[in-house]
Amino acid sequence: MKQTGHCLCGAVRFQAEGVESHFHSCHCGTCRRWSGGPGMATQATDVHFDDTSHIRTYASSEWAERAFCDRCGTNLYYRMKEGGNYFMWIGAFDDASAFTMGGEIYIDAKPDGYAFAGDHPRVTEAQFLESIGMAPG
Repeated sequence: MKQTGHCLCGAVRFQAEGVESHFHSCHCGTCRRWSGGPGMATQATDVHFDDTSHIRTYASSEWAERAFCDRCGTNLYYRMKEGGNYFMWIGAFDDASAFTMGGEIYIDAKPDGYAFAGDHPRVTEAQFLESIGMAPG
């Protein structure tokens, strides 16, 4: 799928190809702190930004970075340092109605105060890290 998007103020605009039609919700402490709630992102294989001058990145772990607009603060993506896979925040897309819930990760870190309805995969931190070839801890 092909999608376009932008940050809240419009300083960062992008086109993305190879966008998956489902998103995952991440309940890890880093996503919750960064987003003020669970992170909701979908993978895109090819992302092009019209202007990168307002994009700032933060190395949130040894293996990944997060990016945001330096004018309005919109969260844009989480990207693996190796391989460059983008996980774009679905709220930044122009048409978020194209996405469905694909699953939840770090379900063991989810606060008790909320729950997403529906029948979809729910995996723990250890299960997720194992699936990407990382050791928990």
